[in-house]
Amino acid sequence: MSSSWFRAAIAAVATIAVLVIGLALLGSFDTTANPDTGLVAGSNSFMLVLAVSLLVGFIVYAGVEFAQTRRLDSIARQFDTRTIVLMPIAIAINIVLGQTVGTALKIPLYLDSIGTILVGALAGPIPGALTGLLANLIWTFVLAGTPFGSPYAWPFAIVAAEIGLLSGVFGYYGFFRSRPNTSGPKLVGGLFVAAAILFGLVFYGVIPFYKGNFTFFGASPTDGFFTLVAYVIAVGLVVAVVALAVQLLVKRDLGVAFIVVCGAICGVVSALISAPISAFVFGGVTGSGADILVAAFQQAGSTLEQAVFQQGLLQDPIDKTIEFMVAFLLLQTLSRRFTSRFPQGERAVGVVEA
Repeated sequence: MSSSWFRAAIAAVATIAVLVIGLALLGSFDTTANPDTGLVAGSNSFMLVLAVSLLVGFIVYAGVEFAQTRRLDSIARQFDTRTIVLMPIAIAINIVLGQTVGTALKIPLYLDSIGTILVGALAGPIPGALTGLLANLIWTFVLAGTPFGSPYAWPFAIVAAEIGLLSGVFGYYGFFRSRPNTSGPKLVGGLFVAAAILFGLVFYGVIPFYKGNFTFFGASPTDGFFTLVAYVIAVGLVVAVVALAVQLLVKRDLGVAFIVVCGAICGVVSALISAPISAFVFGGVTGSGADILVAAFQQAGSTLEQAVFQQGLLQDPIDKTIEFMVAFLLLQTLSRRFTSRFPQGERAVGVVEA
């Protein structure tokens, strides 16, 4: 095991240990819901335990690295000037897209992590995780009382951090790289895997819930700004599909298959983390398109906890796969010279001839 993976493993163990101990010490939480926000009274204690466990994990990682090397290079080198400038831009992208989807669109997607994925891919796991974490905290606390504020964001800050962390890991190992001019057998194999994943996500996660009942916008009026952005998102998704087709069929780029697999993996991990938060903190109702799926599963006979897990395991892989594909396409539009200046830009986006 490499020293980096050893540090990560020790930090993960410390994080889980503190989380388990903290939850055990606090005992049962007050599950009385606030009628204004929908948050249960014990959610602050719940999130405090999560925050402390993450902080302890980071400190343990840094401590182990310092004990090994007497330096903190693996952390420090991820935060250059370009990364620090990119992070607030990425946070703004997350909030605008996420709030638009939650306010104007009525589809079971979030689209609130594209900026996080970009930072993770270009800068590394730690800046990616920090971007996701800060975006959700700013979304709830800094923007409270504004059209961009949302009480539903901050409890999922740990999920946002996990997305940035995995994006950084995938970027480090080159999964965001373009792989043009792939040979026929490799391209067919990659396309088969990607198509199978996409077909499964659509068949099991979309079709059952939109048989004649698809609604792009809700019945209630929406703010004009969010409506405009919603149409931009819709057009953008169509453009993304076309661009992916060009990458595959014209450029013979196997990188698309790699990124589909990454998005699906990230989605499954996100679902496993977010489902308990959704069930405990919100009672399965978060004011997003996800509520449609939770209600559908409950009507089919599932308990609240089962319905939330089923919703997450269907929705999150779809959402994260789309977001990873959008981030992949955005990275391909940037110049090689620009991306190579980020801490792991060359590893993440450098072109590989298959």
